[in-house]
Amino acid sequence: MKTFRTKTYQIKMKKLNGGQSVRFAVLADLHGLVFGNENQDLFRAIETSGADAVLVAGDMVVSADTSTAKAVAGFFCRLANVLPVFYVMGNHENKMLLNPETSEAYINYERVLTSAGVCFLHNECISMEIKGNTFTFYGLELPMEYYRKPSSPYPDEAVLEKLVGKPSSYGISVLLAHNPKYGDAYFQWGADMILSGHYHGGVLRLSEHHGLACPQYLFLPPYCCGDFHREGRHMLVSAGLGEHTVPLRIHNPRELLLAELLPAGINGNTGEHTEDGDIS
Repeated sequence: MKTFRTKTYQIKMKKLNGGQSVRFAVLADLHGLVFGNENQDLFRAIETSGADAVLVAGDMVVSADTSTAKAVAGFFCRLANVLPVFYVMGNHENKMLLNPETSEAYINYERVLTSAGVCFLHNECISMEIKGNTFTFYGLELPMEYYRKPSSPYPDEAVLEKLVGKPSSYGISVLLAHNPKYGDAYFQWGADMILSGHYHGGVLRLSEHHGLACPQYLFLPPYCCGDFHREGRHMLVSAGLGEHTVPLRIHNPRELLLAELLPAGINGNTGEHTEDGDIS
């Protein structure tokens, strides 16, 4: 039986006001897997996590297998009944949409989730008040050329601004960007927090931040997994809940990631993380 762990990162954020922490559950690379009957185990882990919102960093489906969309649709509909859910497409959602043979299935999948209250961010943003703080969530959808194997162009700040605009100077900006390959560009763009997935923990995970390979056939890719920090900005890369291109996970548990943002006055170190046991 497939299992996952819950991993929590605590991050001090100077912009956070009000003396209360804010927690996000981050989902990446589920690829249609089901944990428990109708994903009840994953649902329960999120429901009891104390999360204020769910942030989806893409690849919940497998592009060539429309049954994976059906497998997770009910899970997201139930989740949207209890928490705000913000969703950015990964390369698999994008490929399912662009393929004439699967596009109708993807359109129906997104329509069902949107009707249930899931907020899809197609190179757009939305703001929300959480515990006295304004959060603006940006969903970056890169064109498929940025997923080419192994070489792909590198977007600069101007490309990101053309796609998703500039980050707000007010409140806290959170960028959902599926592909972590372009972490340098995301930091330069100016998000306070960046959430990615795509690399599946490097297939063979070598350490907290390093893995052997990734779905784009890169060896020892940067920003592979874990937490990264630069000048008060923070990037978390989930090892994900599933696998696809290389269907292996070695020393690399599936994970539900929790991002807990702490006001400067609360104890806790930036990048500190804890792990709960496996959930089957």
